[in-house]
Amino acid sequence: MATRLTVIRLCPGVSRGLLRPQIAEVRVTPVRVKVDMARAAVAADKADAQPADVPADVPEVKSRFDIRHDYGEQVRQFPIVSLNFDDALEAYKSKTTREILRALLVFKLCSFDIIVRNNTQLMKLGRRVLGRRLFKNCMKATFYGHFVAGEDQESIKPLIKRMEKFGVGSILDYSVEEDLSRDEAVSAEMDSCVSSAEPDQSEIHSEKFKAHEEFGDRREDVVSARTYFYEDEHKCDENVKIFLNCIKAAGYSSTDGFAAIKLTALGRPQLLLQLSDVLSTTRQFFEALTSAEEKLPWVKRKLTKEVFQNRLEELGVPMSRDESGWWFTWMDQDASGDVDLLEWNQMLKPSHSLRKLFVVPNIETGELEPAMSSITEEEEEQMKNMLQRMNMLAEAAQEHGVRLMVDAEQTYFQPAIARLTVEMMRKFNRTRPVIFNTYQCYLKDAYNNLYADMDLARKEGWHFGCKLVRGAYMEQERKRAEAVGYEDPINPDYEATNRMYHKCLDHMLTRIDKYGDINVMVASHNEDTVKHTVQRMRELNISPADQTVYFGQLLGMCDQVSFPLGQAGYPVFKYVPYGPVEEVLPYLSRRAQENSAILKGAYKERSLLWTELTRRLSHLEFTHNPDKVQQ
Repeated sequence: MATRLTVIRLCPGVSRGLLRPQIAEVRVTPVRVKVDMARAAVAADKADAQPADVPADVPEVKSRFDIRHDYGEQVRQFPIVSLNFDDALEAYKSKTTREILRALLVFKLCSFDIIVRNNTQLMKLGRRVLGRRLFKNCMKATFYGHFVAGEDQESIKPLIKRMEKFGVGSILDYSVEEDLSRDEAVSAEMDSCVSSAEPDQSEIHSEKFKAHEEFGDRREDVVSARTYFYEDEHKCDENVKIFLNCIKAAGYSSTDGFAAIKLTALGRPQLLLQLSDVLSTTRQFFEALTSAEEKLPWVKRKLTKEVFQNRLEELGVPMSRDESGWWFTWMDQDASGDVDLLEWNQMLKPSHSLRKLFVVPNIETGELEPAMSSITEEEEEQMKNMLQRMNMLAEAAQEHGVRLMVDAEQTYFQPAIARLTVEMMRKFNRTRPVIFNTYQCYLKDAYNNLYADMDLARKEGWHFGCKLVRGAYMEQERKRAEAVGYEDPINPDYEATNRMYHKCLDHMLTRIDKYGDINVMVASHNEDTVKHTVQRMRELNISPADQTVYFGQLLGMCDQVSFPLGQAGYPVFKYVPYGPVEEVLPYLSRRAQENSAILKGAYKERSLLWTELTRRLSHLEFTHNPDKVQQ
């Protein structure tokens, strides 16, 4: 039996009032789940041709159309959006004319190197010259008004509601930072990253996971990530209160929101360094034991009992075959006869006993021993506090229907952050994705880490949540690796990072198509990446209505991508920073720097803003009101 397919197209006109809907009807034969029409649309986008089975006299798609297929009880929607992202009307109809003028001014200012390089000094000078009140008004009329949603939870609600009307959700981020000098930042970092029990950091195996004064100010060479410095446990508790308020605000102001947190805000970073060192050393040991399979990525290697025992002997580990056999049996949880990386990683298991918070078999005795034996009782208490804070935030997110994104940080913290986040996923992602981990694709190990965590989720039966980013610490990481003397963890160039991003993304989309228990946030301003994602979703029959693939961009940036996607039905979210004007100046400083880098090579967004402003002025739409726009 044939199915009626209705294609609604909007013809281009000079203004929205001249748009004339036309309806073309064709009859197609339904397939099982994979939709031929969706694939034809992908091919049409690539070839800039008419979709298959659509009459040639139907006008070119300028906005979007919906494809609905009826498979008995199953109805699949495939909204299609123009992937050129050049429709100024669709991109900016959510903005007032005043907001468009402000955006043009801000982007223009961000294109001047002299302003960007000296933006911090200029803002401080402006505050002194203009006075607090006038400076605050000027910032709201320019940078603050463009990049920040408001000062508090109440003031951000109108913007959040307006974005929701146009199909864009919110990821709330309280963006207040302390304005520390470099010396203050270095002092705070060194004090919090060195254990009083091991002031010479002798227990740390790798130089990578030791604190180095030269790189004590983690804000240097970073333009797109907020930085927290540890003061004391009370300050961490204050950070938790801020995050809790953010989670509650996301729950109250949105029906489908996210909140973002950083683990360095929740505890002493020394503990993250020590745990990262243990995790890294444990993985290196696995790689050494499986070196015979060096052609395979380490996430796909396996150890048999015989190979395990032989390799221990070859490496000179003083352990009898009975002891190594006991160790192997202990790790082989599924009694399959071999041990893979997932099972190997489980020998570092969180324990309720603080003295054995993380335990690992001692290769000399075969006994389980604390992985971080040198931490003091006070530091053990601090680790307990960190875990309790994480748990408190996860419970609050679950209670308020909010998803919690754990941001990625520097590679010397990240193994611990990733492991602790996975532990939260295991607990809170049983029925739906509440916790999302972040994977930085400029890292050489990004795919292997992602693969291992997805396999663990599949094996244990919980939902995997992931935010996929390119990364924020590239320059800093390269400098530190060269100066300290360890392998550069970053991909060699931007093209390699793009390949890594698409490799990770394609693998996740394939897994979503196969299993459906994975959720990914494609956090990218790169139009080619967004196009690739949309095309792959169509090819794999992953409907936006499935709510498994999200898109994310920063507030005030890349609106030509966010809003057309959102209005076409794709789940799109903006990172929405908020906080008092003077306390978010460090955040605004980074946004200015980031926009400068982007606008040097791309003027598309500014051009589209001019196009929409010209259209409104030519049609006397001086007071465009987004609230009155009909969707």
